[in-house]
Amino acid sequence: MTTLHVVSSQGAPAAIGPYSQAMKFGNLLFTSGQIPLDLNGAVVAGGVEEQTHQVFRNLQAVLLEAGTNLAHVIKATVFIKDMNQFAAINEIYASYFGDHKPARSTVEVARLPKDVLVEIELIAALSVETD
Repeated sequence: MTTLHVVSSQGAPAAIGPYSQAMKFGNLLFTSGQIPLDLNGAVVAGGVEEQTHQVFRNLQAVLLEAGTNLAHVIKATVFIKDMNQFAAINEIYASYFGDHKPARSTVEVARLPKDVLVEIELIAALSVETD
């Protein structure tokens, strides 16, 4: 029987509610949505570019704690406050993934926690067999 394991990284801000940073299930890791908080729980200064970079720093810390990385991401879901900022977010997103192109959904939402501009959640493989 496969069991669930909570993942908690000191390199990412603590959850701001009754949830975990991520959960391992079998060979998969499901992250909670990460928003642009620093380690003290404050929203980073700046606009959507700075916020998107902080989201990726937080995601990378959680992935590392679980024993994986962005190269093993299967699916990303991106929540943005304003679809007019999609191009800027997309450029930063592409810089973190390089040639790896996981499946992705991007949706504009009315509001995000702490009124941030972007939130991203991931599904990643924990062990990958190569062809």
